[in-house]
Amino acid sequence: MEAYRNPIILSFVALYMLLCIGVGIWALRRTKSTHDFFMAGRDLGVMVTAFAVFSSTLSGFGFVGGPGLVYTLGTSSVWMFVCIIMGYNISFFLLAKRMRLFAELGNSISLPDVVGLRYGTKSTSFLVSLAILLGVLGYLATQIKAMAVVLQDILVETDFLVNINLEMCVIISCSILVFYSVTGGIVASVYSDLIQGGVMIIAATLVFITVVYTFDNGFSEISQTIQEHDPEAIGPWGTLGMVGCLSWFFVFGLGGSGQPHVITKMMMYKKVSDARFILPVSIGGYIFSALLWLGIGLAMRALVLQGVQPELESADAAASQFLQHYAHPVLAGVVFAGLFAAIMSTADAFLNIGTAAVMHDIPKAIGKTIKNELFWARTTTALITILSALFALYTGDLIAILGAFGWGTFAAAIVPVVVIGFNWKRATPMAANIAVISSLLVNFIIKIGQKYNPEAFAIPYKIDVGALALTVSLILFIGISLASKPPKLDPDVEAVMDL
Repeated sequence: MEAYRNPIILSFVALYMLLCIGVGIWALRRTKSTHDFFMAGRDLGVMVTAFAVFSSTLSGFGFVGGPGLVYTLGTSSVWMFVCIIMGYNISFFLLAKRMRLFAELGNSISLPDVVGLRYGTKSTSFLVSLAILLGVLGYLATQIKAMAVVLQDILVETDFLVNINLEMCVIISCSILVFYSVTGGIVASVYSDLIQGGVMIIAATLVFITVVYTFDNGFSEISQTIQEHDPEAIGPWGTLGMVGCLSWFFVFGLGGSGQPHVITKMMMYKKVSDARFILPVSIGGYIFSALLWLGIGLAMRALVLQGVQPELESADAAASQFLQHYAHPVLAGVVFAGLFAAIMSTADAFLNIGTAAVMHDIPKAIGKTIKNELFWARTTTALITILSALFALYTGDLIAILGAFGWGTFAAAIVPVVVIGFNWKRATPMAANIAVISSLLVNFIIKIGQKYNPEAFAIPYKIDVGALALTVSLILFIGISLASKPPKLDPDVEAVMDL
């Protein structure tokens, strides 16, 4: 079996790549307008929507970056993925029905469309579009790098591609992603999520069982090994520390309700009443799938500490190394295929909202109309992929850190304007504009500053930059709204907010 391990894994991945091409061709027939490309027609069922929500949250961020983060920081990462469940609850209880009703009220095809309808101003729609585009570059870079890292780990085990570099794997990954996304738009993403989400749940559960049986005494041996060699990593706060973990609690709990790839899907389901069924299915799928995140990360750390596994050159290789060397090859092949599926679907969702920002939202906000919008939407999709690929290659960040940056950018800009603003009539357009601008300035100034002068831009107690930006934008949003004259709302908008 060992001799055929890599060919088996590679066969599953190759079959999935062919499936992606098939899905793209199928979705091309169903994508006849920009409304189809960006919104999938607003007629999705409960299971399709629920699986699209949780699988787009995990993806390369959770399946590749998550284990790497656990491997590096220990149980600190638990504060990240547990708090995302809170974000699901906040999103659905505060936004699901309103987003669906606003989308129908304005025949909207994007989040900035709905924001413009709520605040009655194009400037707010423009700024939210800009924030989404910038956040997409970071989060999409996460997906591209995750896919390339896993692909490289698989291909270097072959006899004929042993020297393949990460750049070539990025090119291969982007080529498949562009074809999949350009042909099908959001249709290719959401309809394939139903199968992909099911694969993720089953595969993650089986991998977690494999982790337990890799050690003679299961998780007790894992925790004991880490406790003996690195007790801080297995403590309640991990190596990040209490304040750093609580900042993740903030940005991934409250900030989880400000993720446009999740919020946008709330505009697509058939009936408003479906929200109460979508939420528990999404949370259940996420919990089972996240078992892979925690299990592999701790297992690989323990194996390295025991001397069974050499120290990883990059923490991002934790998942692929465990699957290739410790899981059954058929299970590894299925998981790798599921992983690529999750990455592809999520990347498509981000490309979709980023392209909508460039081709629909920003032109609409400045009073311009794009002719042949569907053609240029597909062209823009390819260009955004290239920019994100460059960002992924040359920032040098771990996958999970790239993902956290993208997540924080979305959270700081969108939580005040959408989550609070759609539930609080007192919120003003000026407050929304300043909140978005301040969030982007804080996020990007500190991120760039830490890149070139880490000491000068270091945040005390390892507080996440996204949490800091979210705090600033929330204070400004609420303070300016209270200090301003109450806005006059459109009667239809007010009626939706009263429900």
